[in-house]
Amino acid sequence: MDNLKIYLDKDIDKELIKSRKIAVIGFGSQGYGQSMNLKDSGCDVVLGLRQGGKSDVKAKDYGFRTMSIPEAVQQADIVQILIPDELQAEVYEAQIKPHMHAGQYLMFSHGFNIHYKKIVAPENVNVIMVAPKGPGHTVRSEYQQGRGVPSLIAVYQNPSGDAREIALSYASAIGAGRAGIIETTFKEETETDLFGEQAVICGGVSALIKTGFDVLVEAGYSPYMAYFEVLHEMKLLVDLINQGGLADMRYSISNTAEYGDMTRGPKVIGEQSKQAMKDLLKDIQNGSFADEFLNEMKSGCKKFNELRKENADHLIEKVGEEIRSSFVWGNQDKIIDRSKN
Repeated sequence: MDNLKIYLDKDIDKELIKSRKIAVIGFGSQGYGQSMNLKDSGCDVVLGLRQGGKSDVKAKDYGFRTMSIPEAVQQADIVQILIPDELQAEVYEAQIKPHMHAGQYLMFSHGFNIHYKKIVAPENVNVIMVAPKGPGHTVRSEYQQGRGVPSLIAVYQNPSGDAREIALSYASAIGAGRAGIIETTFKEETETDLFGEQAVICGGVSALIKTGFDVLVEAGYSPYMAYFEVLHEMKLLVDLINQGGLADMRYSISNTAEYGDMTRGPKVIGEQSKQAMKDLLKDIQNGSFADEFLNEMKSGCKKFNELRKENADHLIEKVGEEIRSSFVWGNQDKIIDRSKN
């Protein structure tokens, strides 16, 4: 295993990014978080948005200069594309590529479109990635607390010779240098990120929580007790894992829980689950998941919308909403306000 190199603010030229004009394309979760942090770090940032749209109105409310995407690209040194993966290639071809010039930096926070060659940049353009390992709203909230979200950087094309330094400086400006920055590749970031989302942190955890909830409720237990035991406590234990690994979590829980963890956990997530994970990884590596996802988006999202409704209608969501609305815990200082960010 290679030695781990973590870059912090002390290792980075933080002024480098301030001499560049940055155009952020999009004002969703990451667009909001990164743009706000860049502005507060003293960077020259403009937002490329559909003029008059909801994102344009929100961005102006925060005091940003906004303009059309082609106008933003033309005047920028760095173009950071933060619109959804499924829209990037079409927007790039129509509104970004025709207005780019040699020496610019085309930036992403996920390697999806570059790795799967849905976007192919000109050879005279630098292609880099700064990928915070957390949602954009957390990128913002951590920055406001004087902290940061750890980030990955990667360089795909480097005709100017300083793409890595630019990526590090940008990452520092959004707060990542306070937490730690690791260098990777577009391939590695894309494939491990998709795998983590599908098999563990989103898909795996969601399925595990819902299935555990269903087993308890179907066995006659109160759905309120089931909610607390399989969903609410998850955050408390993940905080321990995040700070000190599985060892700290196991140090904190009871002997009963620790013994049950180590003897029963592998029965739930065993060889069958491991093989399913390998199959998921194969679909990610060969590009079949990417094609399936993009085809779903292009064909009207029928399956996607059906799955969204099915999950929104699950009893665990109804129970959770009722509990959270009358429960003091966790209701202060919410990270997400859908009307504002």
